[in-house]
Amino acid sequence: MPTHIAPLPSRALVRVSGPDARPFLHNLLTQDVEGLAAGDLRFGALLSPPGRLLFDLFLLGQADGVLLDLAADRREALIQRLSMYRLRADVAIDTVDTPVMAAWNGDVDGFIPDPRLPGLGGRRYDGAATPNATEVDWLAHQLSAGVPASGDAIIDKTYPIEADFDLLHGIDFQKGCFVGQETTSRMWRRGAIRNRMLPITFNGPPPPMGAEVLNGELRAGEVMTGQDGAAMALLRLDRLEGALTVDGRPVSVHRPAFVPDVT
Repeated sequence: MPTHIAPLPSRALVRVSGPDARPFLHNLLTQDVEGLAAGDLRFGALLSPPGRLLFDLFLLGQADGVLLDLAADRREALIQRLSMYRLRADVAIDTVDTPVMAAWNGDVDGFIPDPRLPGLGGRRYDGAATPNATEVDWLAHQLSAGVPASGDAIIDKTYPIEADFDLLHGIDFQKGCFVGQETTSRMWRRGAIRNRMLPITFNGPPPPMGAEVLNGELRAGEVMTGQDGAAMALLRLDRLEGALTVDGRPVSVHRPAFVPDVT
């Protein structure tokens, strides 16, 4: 199978460097940063104090700090948020203009393995690979694996567990405190997970974001982002059984292998 390589223009980079870079980020993010070695890539998030998603992030360990890979349209907001938390921490927060690239299928040597799922391939941050695919192709591959995209989370509304962060190695529940930790840990410990993002299939073009998924006359969830024939949806786990529809069209829910039986 040929390797697919795509630039990801919807992503951007921020470097946090300086003597306090790792402890500074470790106390904020859902992921263990103090144990992040140079060259290691991890997945995590910065949450609001009530525990809702503000930024999904990849974290690349560097010798002098950490490179953060996030949605490009959220980069300035992240810099502002980190600056608010910085206080007396000895860190520098800078933008980096190197392109983000992804590779999947075939030989992905030279790319850092995606920490969420092996089948997602890898990511690269030096701009040295030659593309032969597009970001649309990459998003289709990610959706086919059942993994939510950045655009599937509603900022300051979606909980990380609803977006499957607990199943995609995006939360270290052993690391101790992080912003939003109390709510996140309580949901996880108590199993109080009523909604999860799961892929759905249907005939025709994707419904608009926010379109209702119905189980009979009952609301079963809402559509997030998608493409012809498939989309990600935030679904109520207690309403997956039965005939589901969206915009009057029949819908099938697909449970990826990494998602435990939720029916």
